[in-house]
Amino acid sequence: MRVVTLAGGVGGAKFAHGLAMLPGVALTVIVNTGDDLELHGLAISPDVDTVLYTLAGLANPETGWGLRDETWSAHEMLARYGAPTWFRLGDRDLATHLVRTRRLHDGVTPTDVTGELAQALGVRARILPMSDRPVRTRVRTAAGWLGFQEWFVARRHADDVLEVRFDAITDARPTERVLAAVATADVLTIAPSNPFVSIGTILALPGMVPALLDAAAPIVAVSPIVAGAALKGPADRMLQTLGEESSALGVARHYAERYPGLLDGFVIDRADALQAPAIESLGLRVLATAAVMQDEADRARLAQEVLVFAGELRA
Repeated sequence: MRVVTLAGGVGGAKFAHGLAMLPGVALTVIVNTGDDLELHGLAISPDVDTVLYTLAGLANPETGWGLRDETWSAHEMLARYGAPTWFRLGDRDLATHLVRTRRLHDGVTPTDVTGELAQALGVRARILPMSDRPVRTRVRTAAGWLGFQEWFVARRHADDVLEVRFDAITDARPTERVLAAVATADVLTIAPSNPFVSIGTILALPGMVPALLDAAAPIVAVSPIVAGAALKGPADRMLQTLGEESSALGVARHYAERYPGLLDGFVIDRADALQAPAIESLGLRVLATAAVMQDEADRARLAQEVLVFAGELRA
């Protein structure tokens, strides 16, 4: 079964890992790159690396991002030199950025570099950056426009987000491999990632939504909001400050109103089961299940349930 999932960071990586653990699944993960940044002369792709490390079984289980058993000698030396240290780079993580930067300087595309890194780490799933052209997510706050990582990491996403934009989005396109994966998928899924600054960035690419609408596969999204709160990150606060409802229904309405006809099904946690009728009134089929992924068994179980649900939609 050819399964494609659109993903951001930790939540998307966990869901993708669940799909990757299932037998008979050929998985492609299309990953947000709007959060990418350049620091210390290095090309850093946080969401891609979170997916990469998670599928390789190397992710830090306490944070969901970075590498387990990481060391910080380079970070400490950077601090002694007075270099910026607000974005922490562990020693082994630094190796990934060094290799990526060198290969990009050699003229290799981000897609091919990601493939090389995945192969070196034994990842069987295809991890595809959403585009080979740079896109940079920016958010408007009371302090003005901020780069995503400045807001998210340096300022610890304390500022209310009043607006989101994607710099250079009109110059970017989904890669041919992204479009081919979408067109040939048996099931398309949207991971429980932030609908504005993870999934929204992917969907903002010119040609991406039309490609999804043209696809024959059913499209199922998993809510990143459970009982009114984000499973990870600031998605719940962003929904509120951007004028939407912080709930599973709010996320479903966000997708249904911004991208009419895109979704066939929507997965919510049992804690939000009472919202199912309102979500169904948007024209979506609903699966209410245990959607919180506490461990690897939860990831695989949720992934399996989503694929069964998608199969029912296709039937």
